[in-house]
Amino acid sequence: MIKFLDLKAINERQRAELDAAAKRVLDSGWYLLGQEDAAFEREFAAYCGVKHAIACANGLDALKLVIQAYGFGPGDEIIAPANTYIASLIAISANGATPVLVEPRLDTYLIDPQRIEAAITPRTKAIMVVHLYGRTCDMAAIAAIARQHGLKVIEDCAQSHGAYCGETRCGALGDAAGFSFYPGKNLGCLGDGGAMTTNDDALAEKLRALRNYGSDVKYHFPYRGTNSRLDEIQAAYLRVKLPLLDADNARRVEIAARYCREIANPRITLPEAPTGKKDNVYHVFPVRTANRDAFQSYLTEKGVQTVIHYPIPPHRQPAYTEWHGLSLPITEEIHDTIISLPISPVMTDDEVAAVIAAVNAYEDRTPDTSL
Repeated sequence: MIKFLDLKAINERQRAELDAAAKRVLDSGWYLLGQEDAAFEREFAAYCGVKHAIACANGLDALKLVIQAYGFGPGDEIIAPANTYIASLIAISANGATPVLVEPRLDTYLIDPQRIEAAITPRTKAIMVVHLYGRTCDMAAIAAIARQHGLKVIEDCAQSHGAYCGETRCGALGDAAGFSFYPGKNLGCLGDGGAMTTNDDALAEKLRALRNYGSDVKYHFPYRGTNSRLDEIQAAYLRVKLPLLDADNARRVEIAARYCREIANPRITLPEAPTGKKDNVYHVFPVRTANRDAFQSYLTEKGVQTVIHYPIPPHRQPAYTEWHGLSLPITEEIHDTIISLPISPVMTDDEVAAVIAAVNAYEDRTPDTSL
């Protein structure tokens, strides 16, 4: 079986360094908000090209804390893509604010800037952009809309570590950003982890307090915060893995380019081919096909593991019954037809070739029952 993502193989490449990092933390006797955390924050901020990176427990908390720090809550609206992973929307709802869903473009799967303006109301406070599947959004257009209407831009960078828009990396494209370091991310730790990035000094100071119960100094609490701290071992692991991120992303782009160049099956809709602009780090390689279940079963039989990102759109989830009456045809088409092929920095050329051969040989033999 060609694994969708072989996490053991990914981490085995740096096994000795990871073991040394864990030993360093154990020997230090300091396990939260220590030297490893502070060093990772400096290194990740420098990598993203921002003044501040504030580590936290996970990607959901990163977005929740950014929204809380801005003071957005009941009565406020935050625009977000309708086809995102549900965590983006939970972060808004958890603060009492209202997510306003905007359809994506079918060719990029990213929020459509041309649809954003129509969703803005007097209650709108921010636009949350999600660099879904590793590709950065059209930030020039979105930033122009935000400036015109006095809105904050919050980036969800959970899937786009290292991607650029122009000459700027994600995490530095808006007013603040949230990252996830879940193990399967392009930069993943060996557990849960997250971070927030910003160039806003005051916001960064508040975020540091909010992640630590709302405390700015020990036993002083100017805010009602939460406990969302990245532990020292995960910070040490991330410090080991960060220097390899660009090379890993380059390998992902190389595989994506080969998929786009060599997959030739009219039943399969491919994403846009890499152009060298560094705007896509291919966290996943999403394709679309009319009979997804048959395609997935076929690939499983051929020894190719796939994952569906994501089978049910947010507005059809039981958690958001208030949205069940919405009609979002582009989002629904994406969620009904999308499936992700294996892509990872440890895939061999032979494995890539095997995936291509299997996809090219696919024939949908499902009987036509439409007549």
